[in-house]
Amino acid sequence: MAPTKDGINIFGDYYNVIDGKVCPTTDTRHGVNPSTGDKLPEVPLATEADVDVAVAAARKAFNTWSILPWAERRDAIIGYIDAIERHAEDFAKLLTLEQGKPLMFARMELKLALDFARVTTNLELEEEVLQQDDERRTVIRYIPLGVAVGIVPWNFPVHMALMKIIPSLVTGNPIIIKSSPFTPYCGLKLVELGQGFFPPGVLQALSGDDNLGPWLTGHPGPDKISFTGSCDTGRKVMESASRTLKRVTLELGGNDPAIICPDIDIATVAQKITQLAFLNSGQVCLAVKRIYVHKSIYEPFLTAMVNHAKNLTMGDGMKEGVLLGPIQNATQLDKIKTFFNDIKRDSLTVALGGEIPNNGGAGYFVPATIIDRPPEDSRIVALEPFGPIIPIMQWEDEADVIVRANDSSYALGASVWSSNPDTANRIARLVQAGSVWVNAHLEVNPLAPTGGHKESGIGYELGYVGLKSYCNTQVLYLSSKAN
Repeated sequence: MAPTKDGINIFGDYYNVIDGKVCPTTDTRHGVNPSTGDKLPEVPLATEADVDVAVAAARKAFNTWSILPWAERRDAIIGYIDAIERHAEDFAKLLTLEQGKPLMFARMELKLALDFARVTTNLELEEEVLQQDDERRTVIRYIPLGVAVGIVPWNFPVHMALMKIIPSLVTGNPIIIKSSPFTPYCGLKLVELGQGFFPPGVLQALSGDDNLGPWLTGHPGPDKISFTGSCDTGRKVMESASRTLKRVTLELGGNDPAIICPDIDIATVAQKITQLAFLNSGQVCLAVKRIYVHKSIYEPFLTAMVNHAKNLTMGDGMKEGVLLGPIQNATQLDKIKTFFNDIKRDSLTVALGGEIPNNGGAGYFVPATIIDRPPEDSRIVALEPFGPIIPIMQWEDEADVIVRANDSSYALGASVWSSNPDTANRIARLVQAGSVWVNAHLEVNPLAPTGGHKESGIGYELGYVGLKSYCNTQVLYLSSKAN
């Protein structure tokens, strides 16, 4: 395939990308800069007919893309990743404009996304020989599944898009990307950039409103849905996909506990936990969301967390020194406000923050808030706020804190913190979650499968397990001798 000359303005006009072409729509909509409330450029409003055309183009592209040698697909993807890297700074700035995260963290998202993409591209699913003798050879192979749809969330729109694009394409499956209506810009430009590297129909993007997701998940043409988002929407995706028995990968919400043992270095761990709890203003599915601190160190640990959190500078992500950006959208802000309403209604003890300032509509800002020892059945403990408000509780008995940590319908991630590796590793094995860290949190290995237990998801992304989710498993019973 001929290398692209890039020829793309990341801040230019935004269109759907269908069958190798940028496609305007009759009707449009626009996003909002969450730091300022300013209107962002117009984006397409896809129709059901656009979905039909995109799916047909993807099915046609599957016939040729799926049979290309793995190495040829890999070469095309490497060229694509290199092109994204050439535009990384512009993508980071666009990401801050549409998502709100501070520019330093937007740059980190681009780097993380590119690093993960390169690792994934260098993997390959080879045939596995189960049995071989004089009469028969039994072989497992992983063959392309069909057309994939990637439904991307608004909290990490670049990283999550590439986590779906790269494994889908390298395994031979064309993919249609649907970004969140709140953050459509980077997704459209990522796919537009890809047209210089892939045949028409292999990589497409549709932007729309709340109708677009159901049109895609209910359409008979796609074979797989990869969805990252809330548990409530995940249920709807699964129900819609079930009508045509589509494969689904669902990476859903989390309410990650962090268990803090009494032997830790308070200053060091408190700082790390604060950063992990308030990263991206708490809008991270795998962020620390519940903190259990041993009673013997509870007060000094709480004090240390408050001291760190109150120094998190809040503001427009484009400004120097900002560490706490806005909530991404008004809908999410309204959900977070219900947790702040609980503070007064339930007389919760506030260690820091506790009120959302009225800034006249200039941005969706929520200050870092720490709730001191709320009841275990309170909403702030039982649910996922997905914002910068965190409960901290104390524990004495190890068996009891493990029960409390596991007492949730969520089971995405968790962490255990101790100066004694044996203690921490033992507790970690008793915690129910898809990923459990010791003396760390959120440090995801691109070779390791990522997914949730319980209501936090179905299936896995990343690594060889993630690649296999884009494949059908086929067993060949081959003869080793002539008739």
